Amino acid sequence: MITKQIERLLAEAVAIEEEAAKEAGALGFMARAMVQATMPHRDPKTNEFRRRNGNYSLTMMAPSDIGLPYGVIPRLLLAWISTEAVRAQSRSLSLGDSLSEFMHQLDMVPTGGRWGTITRLREQAKRLFSCHITLDYSDGGRDRGKHITIVDAYDLWWTPPDPRQGGLFTSTIELNERFYQELVKSPIPVDMRALKALKKSPLALDIYCWLTYRMSYLKDSTVIPWPLLVAQFGADYAVPRQFKAAFIEALQKVITIYPGAKATPTPQGLQLKPSPVHVAKSGKTLSIG
Repeated sequence: MITKQIERLLAEAVAIEEEAAKEAGALGFMARAMVQATMPHRDPKTNEFRRRNGNYSLTMMAPSDIGLPYGVIPRLLLAWISTEAVRAQSRSLSLGDSLSEFMHQLDMVPTGGRWGTITRLREQAKRLFSCHITLDYSDGGRDRGKHITIVDAYDLWWTPPDPRQGGLFTSTIELNERFYQELVKSPIPVDMRALKALKKSPLALDIYCWLTYRMSYLKDSTVIPWPLLVAQFGADYAVPRQFKAAFIEALQKVITIYPGAKATPTPQGLQLKPSPVHVAKSGKTLSIG
């Protein structure tokens, strides 16, 4: 049976197939470092979190009174930040009408109150902007690493007279130079319509961005064992079989949106075969107007 959710994803997939991301005004970007290994899916209830992808690992540390970013919102916020930075070729971003419009595009209607989108965005933004990140590469006899933050400074206003106003977020952020260089050096192109369609699942968002990146350089068929997938995506799952079931369910949603991706679960792991990228590059990646 086709569930209503898959039915909705199929409709989104048709729209994506009919018009390329750039022509539809839906071309977005993600930082490669945050695609190879990602943030927690749920609140880890700890101030240190680590994910590993082969020789690469990402470690996040947060102040004890703030906590680590988790879930869908910081992923969508990071996508907006990355996209705006690549487009503007600037570390300084204004979170004005453009972010308000961004929320509307992702069906995140600005609402107040304890459980409103503004409250949740405010909390996750502070968590994302306050954490310290270590990127570590270990290969044979060599170790390399970077310590970064997402931003160097931020000035966020959260009390507008009317939450429906266009200038809801009259705020600014200054990206960290190292993060900015990591981002613009080799950004991962994504379709923002795909992020919108998958935004109910942080795992689906992670898989989509990762597959988009992986298929951009995959030359031969390969199988990624389940233990490696657990290390990369499944740190929130105590039992490996729970992760496997969740991964396959999320993958089904991703493949619905990105049908060209040849990714098949097997008893040994995930089999990947060379596939067309979901967002084609034309000319220089950064030359997008």
